[in-house]
Amino acid sequence: MASLTDRMLGAARLDGRTYEEVEADKTATSQAMTVVVLSSLATGIGSLSDAGLRDFVFGTLGSLIGWYVWAFVTFLVGAKLLPEPQTRADVGELLRTTGFSATPGLLRVAGILPFVGPLIFVVTFVWMLVSFVIAVRQALDCKSTGRAVAVCLIGWLFYLAFATAAWTAKAVLAPL
Repeated sequence: MASLTDRMLGAARLDGRTYEEVEADKTATSQAMTVVVLSSLATGIGSLSDAGLRDFVFGTLGSLIGWYVWAFVTFLVGAKLLPEPQTRADVGELLRTTGFSATPGLLRVAGILPFVGPLIFVVTFVWMLVSFVIAVRQALDCKSTGRAVAVCLIGWLFYLAFATAAWTAKAVLAPL
């Protein structure tokens, strides 16, 4: 069994074998959550120049909840609503693989740097999105990456609705 660091490096390298290993290891769910929490904290730290402590806490918790929502909806779409004949997955497999797909988000801690911060956020966003697609492709045993992209896109639309609702709630609650 690979260490947490080895798995994170494999996930960041977009190594399908790493995602297969994590998918099969039922004890790796806490590791995946650790990656999401660390990535979320890095995002919060990287945003500190733009946001206050309340935004840091809100962003960190929102990232963790958002990961669960996106992974769960992606599971429902890919494994229950539109499965391929070879698809055999449970929600834990999606949580583990997609949790490790957040690894590139650790670099967002450097978002606090002047001038390059926004670029770091854009690059890590794209990297994490590609990682998420690979994680889903491996967990759902998709025959094509295109199918994994479609499943992720549907899940992402639900995630986007969640994020919009969270931002709206934050704006409404901010004066309180």
